[in-house]
Amino acid sequence: MEFITTVQQMQRYAEQQRCQGRRIAVVPTMGYLHEGHLSLIRLARQHAEVVITTLFVNPTQFAPGEDYERYPRDLERDRRLCAEAGSDALFAPSVEEMYPGGYTTRVSVLGITRKFEGQFRPGHFDGVATIVTKLFLATKPHVAVFGQKDWQQTLVVRQLIRDLNFDIELVVAPTVREPDGLAMSSRNVYLSAQERQQATVLYRALRAAAERAAAGERRRRELVAAMESVLREVPVLVLDYAAAADAYTLEEPELFAPGQEVVLLIAARLGQTRLIDNERVRIPEE
Repeated sequence: MEFITTVQQMQRYAEQQRCQGRRIAVVPTMGYLHEGHLSLIRLARQHAEVVITTLFVNPTQFAPGEDYERYPRDLERDRRLCAEAGSDALFAPSVEEMYPGGYTTRVSVLGITRKFEGQFRPGHFDGVATIVTKLFLATKPHVAVFGQKDWQQTLVVRQLIRDLNFDIELVVAPTVREPDGLAMSSRNVYLSAQERQQATVLYRALRAAAERAAAGERRRRELVAAMESVLREVPVLVLDYAAAADAYTLEEPELFAPGQEVVLLIAARLGQTRLIDNERVRIPEE
């Protein structure tokens, strides 16, 4: 596996692959890889001959007071896991490489970034849109693979690709879960043993609402109430939001239409750890 740390080296490598007619897939990560990330790498292999994994803890997508400094990092472990999962190259630039002195440009996607994660993490999606743009320009991919766990982020990337005319196919991979349903996340390492057990309430809440929707419940407030009812089982959980919205516009009508695809979203804090999860469900046709 190639290990690349500069944009110039990365662009040269990508150009060489393209000149040889090879399709490139990129898997952007912030490192501290887990099975969810590795599943993205394996999925990328099904879509391209060359898989580039990027590893960059992006400071511009952390809001003030968030966990940038303590975000888990282990480069040697990540290099090994990347290679074992079948990545052809690992692009792991420094902060100085991606944001050199004098850097003043920012990419903003409007609309869908105003609510949910955008509301609770000011500036987060500007940081995401900016770094994803820079990573696309460095890795020159035909395909980009992201995980469903960050559903709103996938919508932002989809809009970015369309608006900036990137010739890139977006592949969204299913969320990978622990046996008890907890969505895999690098931040799960922050959880105490008790919090780890309590954290399963997010998925149980999503499933409760998803089952209601699949049975024909179209009232948004009823779906949200189903989630909140389960979440109350863990009183120490601090809820940022539990929401039901159109899966692609994030609009929140009072009544969903038959056949409409809905995303159920939860963000909450357990102790020092912020957790997010989501589930998509289609309202049955009448």
